[in-house]
Amino acid sequence: MNKKIGFIGAGNMAKAMIGGIVKSKLVEANNVFASDLNEIALANVKDEYGINTTNDSKEVVKNSDIVIVAVKPNVYDIVLEGVKELIDNEKIIVTIAAGKTIESVENVIGSDKKVIRTMPNTPALVNEGMSAICKNKNITDEELNLVKEIFSSFGKAEVVNEYLIDAVIGASGSAPAYVFMFIEAMADAVVAAGMPRNQAYTFVSQAVMGSAKMVLETGKHPGELKDMVCSPGGTTIEAVKTLEAEGFRNSVIKAIDDCIEKSKEMSK
Repeated sequence: MNKKIGFIGAGNMAKAMIGGIVKSKLVEANNVFASDLNEIALANVKDEYGINTTNDSKEVVKNSDIVIVAVKPNVYDIVLEGVKELIDNEKIIVTIAAGKTIESVENVIGSDKKVIRTMPNTPALVNEGMSAICKNKNITDEELNLVKEIFSSFGKAEVVNEYLIDAVIGASGSAPAYVFMFIEAMADAVVAAGMPRNQAYTFVSQAVMGSAKMVLETGKHPGELKDMVCSPGGTTIEAVKTLEAEGFRNSVIKAIDDCIEKSKEMSK
């Protein structure tokens, strides 16, 4: 890719994205720029990936074709206000924050500017992220594909309509937290049965990862895959029966509904 990519913010998510970009050789490290007020964060990302770093966000915008704004939602407007005079009609501004709509960004930098809204998740840290991408009217299909290529360098990426972003947050943006809780609960159960905790986390985590991979790679319905494990009168169907009796599915659906509603509130 013959583009220069900049990050305003060098925290965990930005670092994960930079790692994916550099390791995949999507662009050379000397074509990646990052700014942050945290000197330690900057030093870490520079030492690990050899990119250009600065304390000045304006330097990132000046030197980049694509600018990824990787700061907390509560300071988004302040950061954008500070650099908006440097954003011309050719630069692509990419957001990664929950609650920050394309319209809210346009209200700060101008509706004539190129804006792409994304929602990645933390498994990007291990190159297994899932990202949603949507664009404003000023972005061409070619530009959209460029940004999709960036996000695909550290996992999978799908283009969606912006109205689906709240559902995306429930399905993947926040989902790692639910999965970690599920892993922890399963591990607790087998620790109670006598298995050492480190071993419990290995068994359970591999089972979760392998099961997810089966869904993605076989194309089979999750229910069909579940039935393949449930022998008549066996151990698995007994566990499934208990999960159903305890409201497992309903709890998951309700939790994600609440997550989606919270996301909608944050966008207002």
